[in-house]
Order: sequence, then structure tokens, then C-alpha cells
Amino acid sequence: MHRHNGIALSVVLVLGLALLPSSALSQQKSLKDELVGTWVVVSWDQTMKDGTKFQRFGASPKGVNVFDANGRFVIMFARADLPKIASNNPNTPTPDEANAIAKGSVAYFGSYTVDDATKTIDLRVESSTFPNLIGEQKRKITALTGDDLKYTNAVDAGPIDIALKRAR
Repeated sequence: MHRHNGIALSVVLVLGLALLPSSALSQQKSLKDELVGTWVVVSWDQTMKDGTKFQRFGASPKGVNVFDANGRFVIMFARADLPKIASNNPNTPTPDEANAIAKGSVAYFGSYTVDDATKTIDLRVESSTFPNLIGEQKRKITALTGDDLKYTNAVDAGPIDIALKRAR
């Protein structure tokens, strides 16, 4: 009698699994697969050690983070109110223009990997408008759901929280 119950249970289990959609049986996408694409910046907020908030790129930052499937990335952030160069020549900004542009923008690129276990993006920055960034960088993914990405950059002055939306 117990043997028949075990067989019946096995048959029900096999039929139940056969009726599940194939996506339910397939493995979930890796974080890297979910990360691949173009993301536009929603916010860039740093919490300083004293608890104050700092928005280096203003309340409406501009920018993009692009992660390709081959492990390459490009990241750029800028203030919406960067000054135009009066001379219209990028080689001859005024000191004030150059200062505002340097403080209000950054771009860098290189290669990356993603560690699913720690939810970390490991960046290998090859070049940057701020050369101090060149080398190894880490970003902690705090949320990645469909069209929303949030990550934290832990720096000495205080963590930087970045929110992005998938570009369409």
C-alpha cells in the first residue's frame, strides 16, 4: 500500500514539473546578464561622514552607465548646468569655465566583472577624466530589478548612492 502511494506521488510530481513553464525550470539570469545595457542617471547622492548630503552633479544629474556583454563599460556623470566655453574652443576655457567643468563632470571606461555572490561590480578603470580613478574600483549593487539599478560606491568621504533607469 505504501509503495503505491510513493509511485502515485512520483507520477504527480513528474507531471507537475512537466506542466511548469520552461522558464520556471531554467536558471535565473546572472547579475551580469541583468546589468548588461545602457542606464541613464536618476540620482547621484553622497552621504558625507558628518551625515550631510552632497550632490556633486546637482539635483538633476546627467549621465550614462553602459555595460556590454563582453565585459566592457563606459560611465559618465555631469551637471546639467555646465558652462559653455565662451571661446568655443575646448583648448582655451577661462579658468572659471575649466574649474566648473572639472568639478561638475567625470567620465571613465574599462572592463568589468560581476560577482553574483557579493553583488559587486568589479571595475578595472583604464582611463578617466579624473586620473585618480584608474585601477581597480568596486561598486555594491543594492537593487537590480528590471529597469531599475542602484549601486553604492564606498569612498573615504562617505558612500555615494547612484540610481539609474534602463534606457529605452
